[in-house]
Amino acid sequence: MTKATMTTHTAHLCRFTLTVVAAGQRLQEDPPTGVSGAPTDNNIMIWNAVIFGPHDTPFEDGTFKLTIEFTEEYPNKPPTVRFVSKMFHPNVYADGGICLDILQNRWSPTYDVSAILTSIQSLLSDPNPNSPANSMAAQLYKENRREYEKRVKACVEQSFID
Repeated sequence: MTKATMTTHTAHLCRFTLTVVAAGQRLQEDPPTGVSGAPTDNNIMIWNAVIFGPHDTPFEDGTFKLTIEFTEEYPNKPPTVRFVSKMFHPNVYADGGICLDILQNRWSPTYDVSAILTSIQSLLSDPNPNSPANSMAAQLYKENRREYEKRVKACVEQSFID
């Protein structure tokens, strides 16, 4: 690596660090209702987050854990966000990955951690069964809401243990 390349890389890393630290401070100082998050103790690029199940939904009373992994390309590229807690939802993959437009093709550098977490919380309230990550959850959501809610409630109960 040349000295110029190292200088550019260092400057980019400093901007990245400042951006992530600022996002963390905003989230701590003015947290949106029902979500929280912070960097892990040993790596600013990996965050732990929690979303509380929205009221008047099958997810109510749940405490769902997530990880957020940033790359040095943030905020130009979205972080990778995954549920650690078991989830049964039309837009959540088996590995916890989330099918959400702002984490993919509709990403904007203006989105911060608060926006990401509140968007995911909204997704819990209003699933999109027409773009399923979990086809069984999508089918039950559309055709057998009672069974869908039963499976979601099992995830809520599991979230107390996780």
